[in-house]
Amino acid sequence: MNQEEDAEGGPSAFSRPWGLMRKALLIPLLFGLVGAGILISLGVWQMQRLAWKEGVLAEIESRVSAAPVALPAAPDPKDDQYLPVTVSGTFDTGALRVLVSRKRVGAGHLVISPFETDAGRRILVDRGFLKLDTPLPATPQAPVTITGNLHWPDDRNSSTPDNDIDDNTWFARDIPQMADHLSTDPLLLTARRITPAEAAITPMPVDTGNIPNDHLQYAVTWFSLAAIWLAMTGYYILRSRKSAKGPGI
Repeated sequence: MNQEEDAEGGPSAFSRPWGLMRKALLIPLLFGLVGAGILISLGVWQMQRLAWKEGVLAEIESRVSAAPVALPAAPDPKDDQYLPVTVSGTFDTGALRVLVSRKRVGAGHLVISPFETDAGRRILVDRGFLKLDTPLPATPQAPVTITGNLHWPDDRNSSTPDNDIDDNTWFARDIPQMADHLSTDPLLLTARRITPAEAAITPMPVDTGNIPNDHLQYAVTWFSLAAIWLAMTGYYILRSRKSAKGPGI
């Protein structure tokens, strides 16, 4: 007599539970496949975001490193973001300190001063980084030439404190507020090179180093979770099958 048939010719006690179990396992199998599909789709989406972000960063780098031009008459925050320009003129008195931190250097300040061009325009110039324990140097009096990039930074988020104007401690480069405080146009030039150079202040030119691009790590995470999800689903189905067949089968 067939092992899977009883004395009356019907399915044995071993085959009946396994037949039912095969139907029951369809639910965890579908659950596992659908879940893995969702995780894989998230990983693919992150790879698409990675390609998009790399394109954006390449475009920014291209704009930042282009040949400098004269300061436009009416710069546009969207069209002229990162535009390289060269201006000549003199710094005016007054300097704002914006609290920042540099990798492998530590905390310090960005020094932002009013600058009057040879054409008579007053703008803001980000002169660069000054270590936290270094006294603020005197404003250069001699004429200088500055090459840098126009910048409309977005430093503020929900956790950024209000700027302490009385103590000259700024936590965000709020261009309108700074321009009002220093009586300049609401226009910031981030210096790449100042000639003659300042000894105590190090220019911090615009670049893409501080723009986050974590999409590859996110993609690896989603793909890894999908692999784990499939492995756990397979392990569950395998154990359930062995349990349904009974010991020794």
